Amino acid sequence: MQVIEQASVMRQTVQALRCAGKRIGFVPTMGALHEGHLQLLRASIKENDVTICSIFVNPTQFNNPEDFRLYPRTLQDDTKLLQSVGCDYLFAPEVSEIYPKQTLLRFSFGELEEVMEGAQRPGHFNGVATILSKFFHMVQPHKAYFGQKDLQQVAVVRQLVRGLSFDLELVCHPTVREENGLAMSSRNRRLTAEQRQLATSLYKALQLAGSQLKSKPLASIKEEVATYLQGVEQVQLEYFEIADPETLQTLHDLSQVEEAALCIAAFVGEVRLIDNILVNLKEV
Repeated sequence: MQVIEQASVMRQTVQALRCAGKRIGFVPTMGALHEGHLQLLRASIKENDVTICSIFVNPTQFNNPEDFRLYPRTLQDDTKLLQSVGCDYLFAPEVSEIYPKQTLLRFSFGELEEVMEGAQRPGHFNGVATILSKFFHMVQPHKAYFGQKDLQQVAVVRQLVRGLSFDLELVCHPTVREENGLAMSSRNRRLTAEQRQLATSLYKALQLAGSQLKSKPLASIKEEVATYLQGVEQVQLEYFEIADPETLQTLHDLSQVEEAALCIAAFVGEVRLIDNILVNLKEV
């Protein structure tokens, strides 16, 4: 596996690969890799001639400086994992390489960034769109791979790809979970053993809500989720929403939709976690 730190080298490498007729798969990450990332990488390796993984803790998408400071950085271990699955290139630039000057460009995603993560983390999706626009230009992938755990981010990236006419296919893979149901996340590394167990309550809350979609009013389901999590030590609910999977807008009536996205965010101790499940209403 070749490690590249300069954007200019990345561009030159990609240009040569494309001239040779190679199809490129891209898995953008912030490192602290886990099995969820590895599944995306395996999919890319299977479906493309070359796979490029980026590791870059992007400062512009953090609205909380402390969260940025504490975000796990495990480049040495990540490099070994990438080698073990057969990744071809690791793009690991420094912040100064990507942001030599302050970025003044601003993205707007309308209603999509006014709910859930957009409402709770002002500027977050602008930072996501900025870094991915840069990386899509530098890496020029044919396919880019993301996980369903970041469902709203996937919706934003889908809009970004359409809006700026990026010539790539966006691939979304299901959330990968621990045996106890906890959604795999780089932030899980900050949880104590006790907190990792308590954090399973997020998935349990989603399952509880999903099982009641056809039998109870949506407002009642939201109240039950809030009540359930109030009884879990160290867990503080930030939001729980029943939303349209494409627009992420809150649903008030399920009669006109075939699928619902149940989305949750909560603090477990000082660590903020998100999760979601998609429910096929025909199967409930």
